[in-house]
Amino acid sequence: MGTFTTADGTEIFYKDWGSGRPVVFSHGWPLNADAWDDQVNLVAQNGYRAVAHDRRGGGRSAQTWQGNDLDTYADDLGQLLEELDLRDVVLVGHSTGGGEVARCAAGRGASRVSKLLLLSAIPPLMLKTANNPEGLPIEVFDEIRQGVLTDRSQFYQDLSAAFYGANRDGNQVSEGVRDMFWLWSMTVGIKGAYDCVKAFSETDLTEDLQRISVPTLIIHGDDDQIVPIVAAGEKSVKLVKDSELKVYPGAPHGLMSVAPYKERFHQDLLAFLAS
Repeated sequence: MGTFTTADGTEIFYKDWGSGRPVVFSHGWPLNADAWDDQVNLVAQNGYRAVAHDRRGGGRSAQTWQGNDLDTYADDLGQLLEELDLRDVVLVGHSTGGGEVARCAAGRGASRVSKLLLLSAIPPLMLKTANNPEGLPIEVFDEIRQGVLTDRSQFYQDLSAAFYGANRDGNQVSEGVRDMFWLWSMTVGIKGAYDCVKAFSETDLTEDLQRISVPTLIIHGDDDQIVPIVAAGEKSVKLVKDSELKVYPGAPHGLMSVAPYKERFHQDLLAFLAS
């Protein structure tokens, strides 16, 4: 584990486990790198070098007042790849992290990235507009902002139900999974959490997806209550040249942490790395 300082003076925390071809993970909102621990451990045990960082604004990284936007997140990630001199990288991004890795792979990190995996990811655009009628109305994101500002602790506890599908009949979500979501979320500064809502909801990543030229695996649950598949995975696969969409029936947004979807994701992740 270590830290590095970005060009604008922001200290970014990262964990660096194992050795071999690098696999770099980017987490969703409002979490930190620990959300990937199961997968970081998995790939490190299977002969890869696993790297995961805390996005600026939370976790063990600096809680910045400025720079809580997709451009800066992606630039931070690109600087991390350069700091560790990582090459032939597989980028894996969940939710907001999916937008971060897509922008990085289409920009600063393009020469270092050889594969991309988008899990329950926000691209191309979450916000409903005239050109994106499948998106969510701005009022949904205004409610999230209000929840962060008023009683974010209770808001995060409530949000964990939809995030992991704990509000669905027959779910296998433990209270422990929901507790860890709350714990990680509370490590994020309120300013970073608030600003990131605009970043993940209003950033149009269409052109980024069109510029990506590496093999890309898109995985999305068809019961994602946070990032609906119709506005995300189903559109992204049409924009990325060399891409495949795998739909997990009944899977929630945080599928990598709950049975039975976690086990399937681990199989697909290792198969994609080996392909």
